[in-house]
Amino acid sequence: MRIGVAGAGAVGSYFGGMLHNAGHDVTFLARGYHLAAMKTEGLLIAGEHGQFRVPGTFTDRLSDLAKSDLVLLCVKSNDTEEVAKQLRNILKNSALIMTMQNGVENEEILEDVFDKERLLSAATYIQASVEAPGRIRQQGRVKLVIGELDSSATDDCAVIMEKFNQAGIDTVQSRHILERKWQKLLWNATFNPLSAAAVARVGQILDDKQLNKTASAICSEVINVAIHKGISFDPEPTQARIFSNAEKARNHQTSMLQDRLRGKRMEVEAMCGYIVRQANLLDVSTPALQSIYSVLSFIDQANKSHMKMK
Repeated sequence: MRIGVAGAGAVGSYFGGMLHNAGHDVTFLARGYHLAAMKTEGLLIAGEHGQFRVPGTFTDRLSDLAKSDLVLLCVKSNDTEEVAKQLRNILKNSALIMTMQNGVENEEILEDVFDKERLLSAATYIQASVEAPGRIRQQGRVKLVIGELDSSATDDCAVIMEKFNQAGIDTVQSRHILERKWQKLLWNATFNPLSAAAVARVGQILDDKQLNKTASAICSEVINVAIHKGISFDPEPTQARIFSNAEKARNHQTSMLQDRLRGKRMEVEAMCGYIVRQANLLDVSTPALQSIYSVLSFIDQANKSHMKMK
């Protein structure tokens, strides 16, 4: 199968590397130092069970993904609409697009660009980071939950699930993928923005009394928004599960914290803004999340201005 990875950061590089290692023809779309290193030395995947090097096709031209049978959409949520429209113009009509992005808004954006039957969504459970340009570090358990946006279970989804499982990735199919994405968003919205604002790993948030209190408040607010959106959650056990999962990722440096430390754009809108906007529409109060959103929006804008000056 020809697979295109649109946005070969930590997550896209890992999954694309695993699929390439299983024999698939994978093209990685990347940029900057990461792309330069991969072009020179290939992509190195280092995990708990050893490491391997991927001599794949690495490019900064989106047009090189034109022949893909499947595109793994892994770009930052800020770039979803622009990249999706460009992909629509170059992909063959039979190509499938699977978003592996954070948040739940990307699916809505993609539905405005592609026919719904071509779209898959994946909830990714992975701790991965770009340890150095061209080198991905993966820790802990990896799991993938995939599904179609119309809640069906067609042959396409089953085939893709089989490809990932054959590549050594624990993958299951869900008829309720948006609920699964909301479950992941609950964890992300609780810890990702706060970790970036406080420059703290997950364990530091859990151990600090004030940060823990703030995380609990954010979690409660996001659960409340999800319930008002029609997602079925039982608040107390849901929040307990989120914090229990956080205990298993104490040393994890969240993706937003990684971006802040590198001076890159953070996914402020996917992790915070979308929920704040939905809360306002639903007349639901989110003071803790709103405060973090304001802080991170300012930081992100400052980083953006700094990058333009370089």
